[in-house]
Amino acid sequence: MSRRFAVAAVFVSLFISQAQAQEAVTPAMAGVVNAGTPVVLVKDGFEAVEGPLPLPDGGLIFTNNRVGRIVQISPDGAVSAWYEGTGGANALTRTPKGDVVATLADGRAIGVVKPGEAPRVLVGEYEGKQFNRPNDLVASKHGDIYFTDTVPLTATAPPAIPSALYELTAKGKLVRIAADIARPNGVALSPDDRTLYVANTSGEWVYAYALDRKGQAKERREFAKLAMPPTQSGTMGGAGADGLAMDEGGRLYVATTVGVQVFSPKGEPLGIITLPRQPQNLAFAGPGLSALFVVGRGAVYRIATLTHGPKRAGK
Repeated sequence: MSRRFAVAAVFVSLFISQAQAQEAVTPAMAGVVNAGTPVVLVKDGFEAVEGPLPLPDGGLIFTNNRVGRIVQISPDGAVSAWYEGTGGANALTRTPKGDVVATLADGRAIGVVKPGEAPRVLVGEYEGKQFNRPNDLVASKHGDIYFTDTVPLTATAPPAIPSALYELTAKGKLVRIAADIARPNGVALSPDDRTLYVANTSGEWVYAYALDRKGQAKERREFAKLAMPPTQSGTMGGAGADGLAMDEGGRLYVATTVGVQVFSPKGEPLGIITLPRQPQNLAFAGPGLSALFVVGRGAVYRIATLTHGPKRAGK
């Protein structure tokens, strides 16, 4: 391939990508989005994007985990590095004390990340056995942190511990909630902190756990049945459910292979928002938490919504 042809191909690819981003619009969903709301491309060209988390000033941070960076988008759209360093931060949440906590792929732990400092590990093992790869997490208003730990698809040896869902209490006690979910991934809390949701990447359900007043998980139920992709690919199967987000009305938003699937507080399907690239995670951010930000496959998108994110420290 000639240099001139290669350059031309790059420009064509960029033009097509931008055109797709401009053409993507939402279907009508009562209380969520109007029909035809544009899916706006905020920024493209990242190596790998995950873990969107709103900032108190209306901005957003998210991880570019392949290069050890947490990126910040300010309310005026300026992009800068919020954190650079070790740890391999993937998903992010914020505690009521204001600490940003991340799942750390390199250290196979979860810990506090702060600009200019090395990560401060909170927990990295269960009953003396190191985690597989902590995936997603969310903090409650009481300071409890719920997170998933998943055996990597590339693992070549039997894991020391199974994939599982955990709670790290505000007092530092680690509790394993479940070890029978095939590939636990995204987690989210209801606005009142009384229900914990967890996605199963290789299945077709999002599960819901009832939480008592102390934040302890009780009975589990099948909450939302996900729309499946037309064909299965790869080794995960299922709907490819990844990150989760909640709005102030208790609706659940799920990043999946077919797009962002939205469910009512009762688990009823409300619709699917398709994007130019497959979504991986999402969060409400911006002024008043009035927009849904979706990250996936190196891109960040923004969707103006009729609803808002819940008023909580995390997301």
